[in-house]
Amino acid sequence: MIGLVTVTAAGRAAAQRLAAAWPGQTRAYPVGDFVVAWRDCDQLVAFAAVGAAVRLAAPLLSDKRTDPALVCVDEASRHAVAVLGGHEGGGNALAQQVATVLGADPVVTTASDVSAVWGLGSWAEAWGATVSGDVAAVGRALLDGAGVRLIADRRYPWPALAGLAADAPAGAPKVVVTDQVLPEAVGVRAVVRPPSLVVGIGSSRGVTAEEVGALVDGALAAAGLAPESVVTVATVAAKADEEGILAAAAQRGWPVEILPAEILAAVEVPNPSEVVRAAVGTPSVAEAAALAGGGELLVAKTASAMATVAVVRRPVRGRLALVGLGPGARDLLTPRAAAELRRAAVVVGLDQYVDQVRDLIPAGVELRVSGLGAEEQRAGDAVAQAVAGGAVALIGSGDAGVYAMASPALQQAGERAAEIDVVGVPGVTAAMAAASLLGAPLGHDHCSVSLSDLHTPWEVIEARVRAAAEGDFVVTFYNPRSRGRDWQLPRALELLAQHRDPETPVGVVHGASRPDERVTVTSLAELDVTTVDMTTVVVVGNRATRALAGRMVTPRGYRWSA
Repeated sequence: MIGLVTVTAAGRAAAQRLAAAWPGQTRAYPVGDFVVAWRDCDQLVAFAAVGAAVRLAAPLLSDKRTDPALVCVDEASRHAVAVLGGHEGGGNALAQQVATVLGADPVVTTASDVSAVWGLGSWAEAWGATVSGDVAAVGRALLDGAGVRLIADRRYPWPALAGLAADAPAGAPKVVVTDQVLPEAVGVRAVVRPPSLVVGIGSSRGVTAEEVGALVDGALAAAGLAPESVVTVATVAAKADEEGILAAAAQRGWPVEILPAEILAAVEVPNPSEVVRAAVGTPSVAEAAALAGGGELLVAKTASAMATVAVVRRPVRGRLALVGLGPGARDLLTPRAAAELRRAAVVVGLDQYVDQVRDLIPAGVELRVSGLGAEEQRAGDAVAQAVAGGAVALIGSGDAGVYAMASPALQQAGERAAEIDVVGVPGVTAAMAAASLLGAPLGHDHCSVSLSDLHTPWEVIEARVRAAAEGDFVVTFYNPRSRGRDWQLPRALELLAQHRDPETPVGVVHGASRPDERVTVTSLAELDVTTVDMTTVVVVGNRATRALAGRMVTPRGYRWSA
């Protein structure tokens, strides 16, 4: 819950804007109830001077890992200042979010954020891990460029963190990534617990939380496994209301996954039981529930008087972000796309697109760059890196799903796409960018057609243009004309002209949002195709489209006479 603490009318008005933007996530408090807000909420936004907020918070401070995050907003809502809980409590992120809603400037002073370097805590949090140990010392070493040695039992989809490397000098501070309990080790400054373990639990009716908890804790300890790496508890649907299981999981902060008996019955297990089948409809609960998502059985079915438990290490799921960079202008690249570049450990892309966003890619990210014509190679490379457990961003212009890299990547992944987490990041397309410059040409039904016949036979392209002409769609032509393909655009325009007046408006946009941007509104009869190239988008209106004050407008209401 986010507490909104206000002093003045201006602060209350700004707080109402946040409450409207985050429905169900906020609670309002007058400044006199600051102590109550501190107790009730995970994060606080105080519409007050930083000094005043510090005086209120100072007597309440206990531990940065448990204190609420605190962000202060000034009277004019010009600045959102992260005061407490930068990484541990999400104060820096909260300041960014508040600033976005209020149109303010976020003020963040945490060294790792200012220097565009992940803090170890936020780095771990980004891929669902937790970290313990001397995190501050590791952070200082990374910021100082001293190097930190990474020791991991597996590759996980973590972001790149400059200075954290497996080949750091042997004497460097060590960060160990493992779900196993470690003996005291010389030089280990921090231990990162990956989200890797699933605990399957079965029980008789009426089992106590104490019995379940003791069984689980004992099984993990006997196997040398860290409770911090448990992702979830899994059980059969018949135990969805079993208070002992639910309470034991809640006491340890673990979510509970409820699985139907028919799913568990299909999971092959080493220790099935016909007695269990008769009771709940599946020959295994603990082992089958733990293994339902695949993985390695680390703890086979272990029983107490009224409960059973099994533990599985899940397979690592890599991450493939399909990122659209927009048409070229930096302010048309979405914040989500920028965040994915920072989230990646590997960026795969065409050389010119990587150059376009190189300043947004953190140090330490592996760049896998290739030239024109290597689309299939890039797609396959990105998929392979993700399947191997990496955090990959496959980038392209516009939107990744529109004449871009998402399609070949998912085609190449095939059924293996189920083994990775695929994240689609929408981008502003060339058609959208061009339309905004032309006015409102896409105000009614419209379609896009690529005139490149490198991957599609011309007969198919021509059939689609004919259909668009007969259906009276507004048509956006991608890849309209190149040195080696100079006849396709005239032919497409000829097909449209069979169904449209010569005065039908046509928009020609070259280099939308880029320094060489050129915008022309002409007509079907007057269009000079020699001004068109591969960085141009051509938009042809329908029968209702009009040129008004130099702009194209397609009415939302559709009226025309045949």
